[in-house]
Amino acid sequence: MSGLTITTDRAALDVALIHHYLSEESYWARGITREQVQRSIDHSLCFGGYVDGAQVAFGRVITDYTTFAWLCDIFVTAGHRGKGYSKALVAAIQAHPDLQGLRRMLLGTLDANSLYTQFGFTPLKRPQRLMEINHMVFSGVADPADGV
Repeated sequence: MSGLTITTDRAALDVALIHHYLSEESYWARGITREQVQRSIDHSLCFGGYVDGAQVAFGRVITDYTTFAWLCDIFVTAGHRGKGYSKALVAAIQAHPDLQGLRRMLLGTLDANSLYTQFGFTPLKRPQRLMEINHMVFSGVADPADGV
């Protein structure tokens, strides 16, 4: 994991890379527009992971900074997977001083359960208490249930 630097500096984010990954490679936001990505960044606590100055990882947290946070859009680019960067990113998110003392942090995942369980995430104890309105408007999601 040597060489990875994680920061919340929005100015350092490579929005083109983030948009490309989310719109072309992710299963949860395929087809999202650059404007939607930029707006989501503007209204979230964002974390970028960098190797030699190039962004290789991203994650963001939607939060009120007091009681609740939603962890989302976590990714590591293909050429940098398997190096512990996702673990470092989630650890940095959980250690961030503005996210301490929250009552609840949630996330959704299709394929990274083993990563998040290492950080204390568990399946919902009472999923019947949560509800959603699902407006999956991104063009690449064939079945809205597949998106997170």
